[in-house]
Amino acid sequence: MSGLLPSALQQDLARFEQALLQLADTLALDLSQFDADHIALRCNQSTTAEQWKETLLTIGVLISENQINGRPICLFSLNEKIVVGPWKIDCIELPWPGQRFYPNEGWEHVELVLAGDSETLHARALACLSDQALASPRITLKFSQPGSDKERLPNSTLAVSDGATTIKFHPYSIREVIASEQG
Repeated sequence: MSGLLPSALQQDLARFEQALLQLADTLALDLSQFDADHIALRCNQSTTAEQWKETLLTIGVLISENQINGRPICLFSLNEKIVVGPWKIDCIELPWPGQRFYPNEGWEHVELVLAGDSETLHARALACLSDQALASPRITLKFSQPGSDKERLPNSTLAVSDGATTIKFHPYSIREVIASEQG
């Protein structure tokens, strides 16, 4: 499937995968122990987001388009999975630009599901990470409760980043969140 991605995104996927594996190594995190729910892109211009949306519509189906934290975010279910690290991922998140500038436009984070109570997500996610990694000045943690107006599941987030690449933990898959918005 990866061959269906535009060449710039395909090349950036190799960069992202290497950076993701390096971050996982720093965190002493065995990625094969987790299911990757989806992968996310980041860009700095709305025109880039529009171009990527048009491209993603040729290789997948738009399953959600919502306003989250004041900006549109599209989710695509891919016709064929892309391989990233130990996973085959069939969902891409495409947010429109926000306030933050990204030095690299392309793949920025992967989201993992730690099924269970949303209120205990942060403690459960932190337990997956090494104490040494958590003490590193290169590693930042961000706890949040993002959501859309329609969202009914409390989908807490723990984002772990080295400044360039991020791994996010959630208690629910993105498809569970979308299904909650429908009912």
